[in-house]
Amino acid sequence: MKVSGHPGFSDYLVFVDESGDHNLLQIDPQFPAFTLLFAIIHKDAYVDQVSPALQRFKFGYWGHDEVVLHEHEIRKPFGDFLFLLKKPVRDRFLAGLAALMTAMPVTVIAVVIDKKAYTARYAKPLNPYEYALEAGLERTFRHLEQLNQSAVQTALVVEKRGKKEDAELELAFRRVCAGQNALNKPFPFQLVMVSKNSNSAGLQLTDLMARPVALHHLRPDQPNRAFEIIETKLRRSPAGRIEGWGLKILP
Repeated sequence: MKVSGHPGFSDYLVFVDESGDHNLLQIDPQFPAFTLLFAIIHKDAYVDQVSPALQRFKFGYWGHDEVVLHEHEIRKPFGDFLFLLKKPVRDRFLAGLAALMTAMPVTVIAVVIDKKAYTARYAKPLNPYEYALEAGLERTFRHLEQLNQSAVQTALVVEKRGKKEDAELELAFRRVCAGQNALNKPFPFQLVMVSKNSNSAGLQLTDLMARPVALHHLRPDQPNRAFEIIETKLRRSPAGRIEGWGLKILP
């Protein structure tokens, strides 16, 4: 049974995750960027393809699907990921993840804020998270508008980050969706905030994409297989351009 096509609800889900922090006072010289990434997936593809594929992948390594994938724990293995310290297993695991990502039917919109350039340009810069959120929501709305989904409610799924941060996010989200955006239009998004331990296939796969996009901006000459895959998913203009469409670099 199809899950799309329900009156009042969009046929799509949007998952949002971040990489880096939005602190502008103490900028990490090793990672001076903040990235907010939006993954737009059709509900039928999510139920029929994305979630089952991730479950099967997990069964092959843990025998169950309760482990939550986090990019940080895969990159610096600990806990459930200690087996990745063995190179042959790690190579096989990463190749499987790459295949999973390659096959995933998703449209990606990523907003990268270069914090050094950002603070140099603006005397009183806006909070990077809020700035990136507005830019990402605007492009997500435009994409859904092209898919004839702008008159129905679309769930935007994000991880909880802490009481104060969540309250700030909700305030910024409501402001942008009320019409305080570059399009001067209300956005019909529903904010769904879930625990960091949520076993959401969409959030886990989105988590794997945010850092590689930031690294591509910071170190464009460094080999980045993950970004090569993500690049094929980025939203594009009718002429095939990703800059400003699927990838927004600020400032």
